[in-house]
Amino acid sequence: MHHEAPRNWIRQAEADAGERTDRPTSEMAEENRRLRREVTELRRANEILKAASAYFAAELDPTGDGHDVHL
Repeated sequence: MHHEAPRNWIRQAEADAGERTDRPTSEMAEENRRLRREVTELRRANEILKAASAYFAAELDPTGDGHDVHL
């Protein structure tokens, strides 16, 4: 065990009890981790949707020159 571990545990317990404001509570830290994962997933999905949109737009363009087709 690192010699700073007990001190960090105490600081975290104080933050969780509302006695410290210089670090996030355990609940806030977990929510931040969850939100970072969600943002990563949404960015990945957005890139997939952009690629699919470009692919299907090209499929609908019979001239292949990238101009809009009016049906």
